[in-house]
Amino acid sequence: MLTLTDSAVQVIRTVTSQPELSPQTGLRIATQGQTEETGTLSLAVAEGPQAGDEIVEDQGARVYLEPDAATILDEMTLDASVDENGDVTFRLAEQT
Repeated sequence: MLTLTDSAVQVIRTVTSQPELSPQTGLRIATQGQTEETGTLSLAVAEGPQAGDEIVEDQGARVYLEPDAATILDEMTLDASVDENGDVTFRLAEQT
């Protein structure tokens, strides 16, 4: 199952805890253009999970994984950082 670093938890909570957003808001990761050889993942703020999504929750940070993305991200760790301009970068790494 996908795990989150403490940095990822903090960034996700910051992004999804805006007062105008639903309390169930989280990040959703889904596959795009998936083929046998290539594919990409998309990440977006979502008001809640879609049917079939796997839910990863850690310290109030929610990530919704589309089923194919959940398979791809099994045994991965999501990390995040914010640069001096406020831009967020997410990275995936193998769990150790």
